[in-house]
Amino acid sequence: MKARAHLYISGRVQGVNFRWFTSEVAQAFKLAGWVRNLRDSRVEAVFEGDREIIEQAIVKCKEGPPASRVTDVEVTLEDDIEGLDGFDIRH
Repeated sequence: MKARAHLYISGRVQGVNFRWFTSEVAQAFKLAGWVRNLRDSRVEAVFEGDREIIEQAIVKCKEGPPASRVTDVEVTLEDDIEGLDGFDIRH
């Protein structure tokens, strides 16, 4: 089933290649969406695709890249998708 997940990732997640890592995860799992840094030091990401695959990507985001330290991942799963194409790193 197609789904959308909106993530807010907290911890040491900026300045450690977290957006690049998230993009690589999305591409590996063939998910659409985007990722960006927030001014409050969190990272925000959206994944669209198969719900089971999104769950796997969320697990990877909870791990993060080696230099990161993820302390929390807030996830909102939604059934309505925008129909995004590809995965973007937003600035």
